[in-house]
Amino acid sequence: MIRSLPLIGALVVLPAGVEAQAQDSLPPGVTPEVVTRGKSLYNGAGLCMACHGPTAKGMTGPDLTDSTLLHYDGSYEGLIKVVTTGIDDKASQTGQIMPAKGGSAMSDDEVKAVAAYVWTLRKRI
Repeated sequence: MIRSLPLIGALVVLPAGVEAQAQDSLPPGVTPEVVTRGKSLYNGAGLCMACHGPTAKGMTGPDLTDSTLLHYDGSYEGLIKVVTTGIDDKASQTGQIMPAKGGSAMSDDEVKAVAAYVWTLRKRI
């Protein structure tokens, strides 16, 4: 299905789904470059991949791509908090703990980038 939208007197044709993508934009202050950096950190220095797997579908850590929210409210800010503080044995709903910053030495900006990447994983569902 093709949708058309007038743009200052011109006709702009958008493929179906583009309007949904616009509504599903990134959190305030997050750019595609931040998400790309977060993906790189997820797969490298952030150590996330070690527990959540290369596709974030879970290994010892839970699946980060499905609709099940175990330890946060689904917000970008909630993800930042979880990554920053980790999950202790009392809060864990899976029996697995997550150390603060995944046990890495990520800076606060790097944590925000990883959180931005993980946030986008659920937004594709």
